[in-house]
Formats: sequence, structure tokens, C-alpha cells
Amino acid sequence: MDRKLLDIVCCPVTRSSLELLSERELAKLNELITAGRIKNREDTIVDSALTEALVTRSGKLVYPVRDGVPVLLEDQAMSLQQLEGP
Repeated sequence: MDRKLLDIVCCPVTRSSLELLSERELAKLNELITAGRIKNREDTIVDSALTEALVTRSGKLVYPVRDGVPVLLEDQAMSLQQLEGP
């Protein structure tokens, strides 16, 4: 992900800055995606593992990055609370 792009983009919900999701959190997220336990805000199960993701600075919402392009659509965001378990 281009650093210059990170300086420009923001969360469409909170308008806060975004940063790359840590490798540890990305691995945990992908583990839960594989298990079919992650839903986006549209309430659809996310079925594709991610190579990159952006997270709000508050750490509440995660946005997928597909083919190097951030998908900054509100309904595609995932709550980071899902990583904490039921």
C-alpha cells in the first residue's frame, strides 16, 4: 500500500485516519474468515482471505484492500470486535 495514499484516505463512517492492520491482527482476521466467522457491516459473511487491510485509528473498523486498492465502502467494513470472540 502506497504511504501517500494512506495520508489521503479516511474512514467513510468516522472520517478518522486509516493505517495498515498489523500482521498479527491480519493473520487472526484471516483465520476467522477461513472459519466463516467474520461478517461485514452488510451482515454478509466474508469469504476471501485478505493480503492487506486498513483499520481506523480507533481500532474499531477494518476495510479490505483488494489488489492494492482500498475498498472504502461502509457496508464492506468489518468490526474489529469480531476478533475478540463471541
